[in-house]
Order: sequence, then C-alpha cells, then structure tokens
Amino acid sequence: MRIPILKLYDYLLVSIQWELDDQTALQFQEDLLHKIHETSASGVVIDITSIDFIDSFIAKVLGDVISMSKLMGAQVVITGIQPAVAITLIELGIRLDDVLTSLDLEKGLEKLQQELGE
Repeated sequence: MRIPILKLYDYLLVSIQWELDDQTALQFQEDLLHKIHETSASGVVIDITSIDFIDSFIAKVLGDVISMSKLMGAQVVITGIQPAVAITLIELGIRLDDVLTSLDLEKGLEKLQQELGE
C-alpha cells in the first residue's frame, strides 16, 4: 500500500494511517522525495498519530526522510508522536534534535508556517 501525499498550497501533508513495514517505509521515502521535487514544496507535515510502535529500521527511514527533505529545501514537521514511539526512539538512541514536532496536524501546520515566515 502507498501512503497518500496531499498538496496544500506550498506544503505536502502526509497522514500515515497504519503501522509501517519496511517495504512501505522505503516506498514512502521515495514517493515523498519525488513529490517534493515535482511540486517544489517548501514544507512537509508528517502525521504519525496512528503509529503505536516503531522499530529501529522504520525510525532510521523516518530520520532519513527528514534529512533528505531538508536537503531538497523542504522543512519538515512531525506530528502526533505517541508516548510509546517517543520512548522507543530515545531507547534506540535515535535523536531527532533538529526536527520540529507538534501534538497534532493543525498545530503542525501552524508551526510550519511560523518556521517558513508565512
């Protein structure tokens, strides 16, 4: 299954609605980077509210997606990080220090607009 990527103004919105397997995560990475290139999006909001569990590979792919998006000129905000996911990321030693986060999609869009000065 492919994760839908929606365009809203100069932003891309992604809401991951199911637990990711390795193949879906890699496909998402490729799809998002192509969509950023295709639309010249200045920002991306990735909502992971529905994800209750994350393993080391998925966490690495998520971190890579954020870094690659930034290299392509798109600011990323991650929204809806569940407590168990936050704990797992820290326990795995995965630091997302430079990553903007927000509790929900609406606040994530606001944060993205503030960050981009819009």
